[in-house]
Parts: sequence; structure tokens; C-alpha cells
Amino acid sequence: MATPYIITISSEKGGVGKTTVATNLAIYLKALQEDLPVTLFSFDNHFSVDKMFRIGKSQPAGNIAEFFAGRPLRELIELGQFGVQFISSHRDLAPLRHSLQSPDILTRLLAANDLPGVIIIDTRPDLDPLTGNALYAADRVIVPVKDMPSLENCRNLYAFFDQHGLSRKALQLLPCLIDSRVRFEGPFKDSSQLLKAYAINRGYRCFNGHISKSPKVDSLNTNPEGKIYPILTHGRGTEVHAQFTQLAQQVLDDFRMERNFRLDTVRLETGRQEVSRAGALALRKAQLRTDCALCGRTVIDSGEIAEVGYYWEVNDGTAAGMLDEGCFSASIFQHFFRSSRELPADDPLRELFRESTQRSYFALCQPPETRGHFRQQLAFYRFDDEGLMLSRKVIDPPASPGQLGRLLELIQDDGRRLGEKFLILRRVDSDFADAILLEENHLRLRQATERITQQLRPR
Repeated sequence: MATPYIITISSEKGGVGKTTVATNLAIYLKALQEDLPVTLFSFDNHFSVDKMFRIGKSQPAGNIAEFFAGRPLRELIELGQFGVQFISSHRDLAPLRHSLQSPDILTRLLAANDLPGVIIIDTRPDLDPLTGNALYAADRVIVPVKDMPSLENCRNLYAFFDQHGLSRKALQLLPCLIDSRVRFEGPFKDSSQLLKAYAINRGYRCFNGHISKSPKVDSLNTNPEGKIYPILTHGRGTEVHAQFTQLAQQVLDDFRMERNFRLDTVRLETGRQEVSRAGALALRKAQLRTDCALCGRTVIDSGEIAEVGYYWEVNDGTAAGMLDEGCFSASIFQHFFRSSRELPADDPLRELFRESTQRSYFALCQPPETRGHFRQQLAFYRFDDEGLMLSRKVIDPPASPGQLGRLLELIQDDGRRLGEKFLILRRVDSDFADAILLEENHLRLRQATERITQQLRPR
């Protein structure tokens, strides 16, 4: 699978030239190596990328929001002017930003696609979830700085990398929109040298050279045709042309010398995690009791789980298994709701109970306030999806507990007394009962168990 070299252009300060760097760097890279695939994403909604690269008035193949929704890159990429590929921008990215709960979503999406060459990502002047995802995926982050405020904002980018365990070597500052007419006395002759000196003093890496401010270049974005013209074709007479040539050559050299692409590292780690998760799942399945702890019916045969209703686990993780739905409902109604008759499967009360269990955790244990007392009691708790208590029912242990007694043996000590251990129970889909053993689902169960444990401690 092809692995792209990902370049993110980022700064929390607006007006530092991010889009100018992103769009023109793409063109200069193609000019230096014509057969190099270069693809441009924009996480901003100003449509500069579309205006510069779309050929004619063709309709977009898709947009960046569709990529985050899972649509393959090959269906979204358009071939634009100068041979640069791009994905259309999207006018309303606010819902997308709210949906990105993790900074690795873009990385995993790119790792699952087969796109060679260089990807350049233009970001908003904000360290929002979209920018965070672009930073997390990057092999190289180009940070345009034009003044001290934009240099001060760099600390947040470095803090992001530190927070997520990423190497700071990916970050590289580029003095941008430098007015060469401004000169200083002393060792630093101009703004570019001064910014680099401050940056190096803070431990930041910088590109060789800078990008100058140029009235000619500024005019390329404003004209009666409403187009955005590239420096390569309309600014050759400026010093900015030579500066972009130098910048593109540095980036191209970095790309050619790179041996550890970010996506390769992610793919390797993802593969290891999948193997680890598969092994953990197999181990959890192998440790399940094969019979229903209430009725003794075999519910797991040769690793296959029969139709069941509930998963149970001792809170300390020492035992786990599956329960027959009918057995559990009958025991609960008999002992905790004093039902003298067995309710049929279609009884409204049983249907109501079954419906409520879809979004609940249950716990069976001795009430915390009676622990250590000679008199034993038994409590049946219901908790919501977050592990917060909704209700409880306390009874004296029945003289003839029947099937319930077999379940209580799981949390009794050698003297057949209840202590601090409890059973956590969760309804499962009878067709996919082992889904609760998947890493993400079982982790949620363990997290809920931790919250429940806190609530069941004596006060």
C-alpha cells in the first residue's frame, strides 16, 4: 500500500500566509518533480484551493466532509490545474469539528487509503479538532510566523505534540510575509533573522530562508476575474519566486530522505493493536463458564454461544459467563418482586422489564451498610449506562433460593457468606452475545464497574 508524506500548514494566528504557502508549495513541488503526486486538502471554508485549482466549471467530485464520513479518497480527488490533485472544500465544517472526538481519526482514514506522493493540508487559524487531526497525521508541520504574536502562538502547537507523545522534530517554523524594507541595527538585520533568533532560543527548528511580503504577490489574490493566480506563473519577477523554489526543494529533500513515514508507523501500531485485541478477545471467551450459572444449561459449546440474555462478571474479574434470559427474569421476579407465578414470555410486566434492561447495568451483592453484620441481606441494584444508581431492592436471603443460590455462590466466601464482592450483569444481544467481550465494549463495562464499585463502598 502506498504511503504519502503528509505536510500540515498550521498557525493559530490568522493572516500569516498559510493558504499562500499551501497552494504555492503544491505547485512548486510539481514543477520540481512532475511525476510526484501532490494532493491538497483544505480544512478551511474560504474555497481558495477550489478557486485556484478547479478546471473550468466542473461539479465537485465530493468534499472533505464526505471523506471524514468514510467515502474513499479515490472517489473524491479531482485533478486540478498544474497537475495538483485536491478535494473540494466544504462550506459548513462546524458539525464535522464537533464530531471529531479523537485526534487520530484523520490518520486512521488516510492509513486505510492507498494514496502516494505528498499530501498538503491547509488548516484554520485555530487549534480546533480538524487542525488537531491534521497535526496528528503530519510527517512535517510548516508553521508560518510573521511577527511576535504568531511566534508566541507556536507554544500551543508544541504543547499539542507533547500532549500526544509526538516528536517535535516534525515542527518547523517559516518566517513569512517578511517586509524586507524594515531593517534593524545590531546583529539581526531584519524581521526574518530576529524571528529565527527568538525561535531558536526557544528550541524551535526553522527552515532555511523565508517568504517575503510582496505587493505583486498580494495582487494575485485580488483581480477583476475573481481568480487566484500562482506565484510560479504570475510572480516570476519577484524574490518570492526564488524563495518558494528554495522552500519546495527543502521539502522535496526531506520527503526523499524520510524513512519512517507517519502512516507506516500508524499502520504498524494498528496491526499490533488488532492482534492484541484479537488475543484478548479469545482469552476472555476462553475464560467464560460454559453453563448458565442459574439453571446449569450449556450455553457455550465449542466456543459458540447459544441464545442467552445476560452477561455476568464478578467485579474483581475472577469469573464471568452468560445467563439464560428466562432464568434471570424468573429469579428476579420471584425473589425481589415476590411474584408467586412464573410470568409468560409475552407478559407486559416481563416485557417492561426486558425493555428497561437494554440501557442498564445490574448488581447483586450484600448492601454496603450491612457488611460485617451477623445478619445477611441481599440487594439488587439497577444502574444507568454511565454506572449511576437508579434503584435498589433489598431482601433477606431466601430460605430456599433455588437457582438464585447458584448465582450467589459466585460471590460468597468459604463460609457461604456475602462480603465485598458483587456480580455485575448486562443484557446482551442474543444473536451477538460475544460483542460485549470486544475491547471497546468490555472496556466500557469495566469503567462502569469502577463507578459502581465506588457507590457500593460503605460510607
